[in-house]
Amino acid sequence: MKIVVIFPTSTEAQFFSYSSMITEQMTIEQVTTEQVIIEIGGVGLSAAAYSTVKIIAQHQPDWLIMAGIAGVYAHSTFAVGDVVLVGSECESDLGFFTPSGFTHLADLKLDMDFSIAKEYVCPHLPDEPILPLANSNSMNAAMAPFIQIRGVDIENMEGAAFFQVCLAEQQKFLEVRSISNRVKIGDDDWDMEGSIRALTAGLHKVIDYLLKI
Repeated sequence: MKIVVIFPTSTEAQFFSYSSMITEQMTIEQVTTEQVIIEIGGVGLSAAAYSTVKIIAQHQPDWLIMAGIAGVYAHSTFAVGDVVLVGSECESDLGFFTPSGFTHLADLKLDMDFSIAKEYVCPHLPDEPILPLANSNSMNAAMAPFIQIRGVDIENMEGAAFFQVCLAEQQKFLEVRSISNRVKIGDDDWDMEGSIRALTAGLHKVIDYLLKI
């Protein structure tokens, strides 16, 4: 089985390595045939879309995993240090400012022929409760005060593009996020190292599961 893990930055990948995934239970054949490849995809929706397409074409993986840190909304039950699997993504800053405020493009009545999904849902979530599930917003403008956050737990800057490409290319995928900070403008209390270590541990759980199925 070939698994590719896309990290937005090398910082988020710093504690992860394939060698740490080899366990005593794995046979020599499994160690030599199973592949976990690390790629750095870049920050933001455009970079994520480009790198995801390129990685699918280059590696043709059995599974593609997006892994990175995220901010958590105040109303969420999750906290800094938690690690989640992302069940849905919304490109939440895609839209127009109108006299009544910001409106997502999917909710606008425009005389144009296009189709926009307000939410992308992962159809490949594990049957086992490996990690808790979270709903996520993605945007290029982090901590944007105008987006819809009802029913959403976390935000990041790549997930919606990653979901959209994987769904279009019929690529099996998962997204793992560890929570590094609260989404609050002016709050600089980020647990960068702790959240990245937690992300690494969460990835181990997910990859262990995928290698068994």
